[in-house]
Amino acid sequence: MLDTLKIYENLKEHLDEGAARAIAQTMGEIYESEFMKLRVAVEDLMRAHKELADAQRRSEERLAGVEERLTRLEKTVAQLAEAQAKSEERLARLEETVAQLAEAQRKTEERLNQLAEAQARSEERLTRLEETQMEMIRQIEKLARGLRRTREEVGGLAHTIGYRLEDESFKALPALLKRDLKIEVIGRLKRDYVEVAPGKYVEVNIFGSARRNGEEFFILGEAKSQLKKKDVDRFVKKCNMLIPFLGKDQIRVLVTYQTSPQIRRYIDEKGIKLYFSYDF
Repeated sequence: MLDTLKIYENLKEHLDEGAARAIAQTMGEIYESEFMKLRVAVEDLMRAHKELADAQRRSEERLAGVEERLTRLEKTVAQLAEAQAKSEERLARLEETVAQLAEAQRKTEERLNQLAEAQARSEERLTRLEETQMEMIRQIEKLARGLRRTREEVGGLAHTIGYRLEDESFKALPALLKRDLKIEVIGRLKRDYVEVAPGKYVEVNIFGSARRNGEEFFILGEAKSQLKKKDVDRFVKKCNMLIPFLGKDQIRVLVTYQTSPQIRRYIDEKGIKLYFSYDF
C-alpha cells in the first residue's frame, strides 16, 4: 500500500507544507484509485481465471464424458459391425436357402405338372376301365341270365330224369320188392302227399301200401339220379317225421342211377332198400 505520510514528509523538505500535503494527498488518491482499479481488475481476473478453471474442469468432465460415450459408441459400433457381419452372413445363408427353396419349388411345380399329367392319364385309363367294367358287367349279366336259363333247363332236365326214374320205379319195384322182401304191393305205387296238419302236406315221391303174411306196411321211397349222404339223411328225416301219421311199419326204398360204395354202406346201415336203374 502507498505510504502517503512518507511522501508528504519528503516533499515538505522541498515544498511548502500545503503543497506537499496536496501532492501527497493527490498521489494517495491516485494510488487508491489505481489500486482499487487494479484490485478490481485482479479480482475480475481471478474470477475470470476461476470461471475459466471451472469451465476447464467442466470441459474436462464433459470431455471425459464424451470420451466415455465415444468409447461406448466405438464399442457399440464394433458390436454393430460384428452384428452386421453376422447379419450379412445370415443373409447370405438365407439367400442360399431361398435359392434352394426356389429350386425345390421349381422341381415341385415340375413334379406337380408331371403328377397332373399322370393323373389325367390315370383318369383316361380309369374311364376306359370303367367302360370295360360296364361292358363286363353287361356280359356277366348276360351270362348270368344264360346261366339262370341253363340252371332252369338243367333243373327241368333233372326233374325230368327224376320223374322218369320214379316212373320206371313205379313199374319195376313191385316185382323187385316181392322178390327181395316177399311182400305184395297193394294197388299201385305213385307220387302222393301225406297230410300232417290241416291244409299242410308232405310230398312222398314213391308211395304205396304192401302186405306180407297178413301184415300191412307203407312203402316210402325216393328216386335221385345220384345219391349223396345229405339225400339219405333228408329221406330218413322225412320218414321219421311221418311215423306219427303212418306208423312205424315202413318199408323204405331209394332208387338211383349211381352212388359211392360209402353211401351204399350208409344206406344199408339205415335199414333202407337200395335199387339201381339197371336193376329194372
